This record gives sequence, structure tokens and C-alpha cells, in this order.
Amino acid sequence: MKLAIGADHAGYALKEKLKEKLLSLGYDIDDVGTVSDESVDYPDYAKRVAKKISDSEIEKGILICGSGIGMAIAANRYPNVRAAVANDEESAKLSRQHNDANILSIGSRFVEDEQADKIVDSWLNTEFEGGRHKRRVDKMENL
Repeated sequence: MKLAIGADHAGYALKEKLKEKLLSLGYDIDDVGTVSDESVDYPDYAKRVAKKISDSEIEKGILICGSGIGMAIAANRYPNVRAAVANDEESAKLSRQHNDANILSIGSRFVEDEQADKIVDSWLNTEFEGGRHKRRVDKMENL
């Protein structure tokens, strides 16, 4: 599976660690930046990932900033994007099961590297349940 991954300066170090792990697991990674911990604007990187999802170029993406919140807000402005902030495994799992989240947004200031690995694993390995949740997800697309 191909994943898009992006971060601002606050998420850069965690992005690099997650990217290395995902590559070792066989994922094809489209890294949209940033390329250092120099200050940048998170909406620019959220846009790069969200546009790929919205345009159906890539199925899933991961965004990382200080809180995860700004990235998710920016990404959710694009059609067909369902970005969820998950700073723990259960939130990551539920975002997939109930909301069919196609972008995971993580706050680097709230999770340690090992916890981030577990969050990403939970998110990537959880399927959308469909059923009553599909009806609700479909309603979001027509707001």
C-alpha cells in the first residue's frame, strides 16, 4: 500500500522515524515534506497529503504536527477527506472502524515514538466496519 506522509517542523523528527518504520514494513511512502525542523506552515503540508487523498491518487495518509489538530482541520477542508486526530491506539482504531478515516493526524508533542508506532499500527490494521457507520460517513460527504 502507498501512503502519503507529511509534517511541519514540530512533527519532522517523528515523521522521519515513522517513515523509516513503514518503509521497513514494505509500505510505499510518498513523503511530501517538510525536510527539516525549520519553521514552516502546517496547512501547506496538510494540503499536499489531503489533495492526494481527495484526488484518489493515494488511499491513506499520515500527518504530524505539534498537536495533530491544525493538520486535521486543514486536511478536512478537502472533499472525500476524513482526517482524524489520534494520540492513542483506541482513538486510532475507532477512527477507522466508525469513521473510515483516511488520514491519521498525530500530535508529536503528545506522544512518544513507541506510542506513535502503536497508534499507526492500530490505524493501519483496523478495517472500516461499514453498516450503520457507512450511513453516517455517507452523510458527511453530503453536508
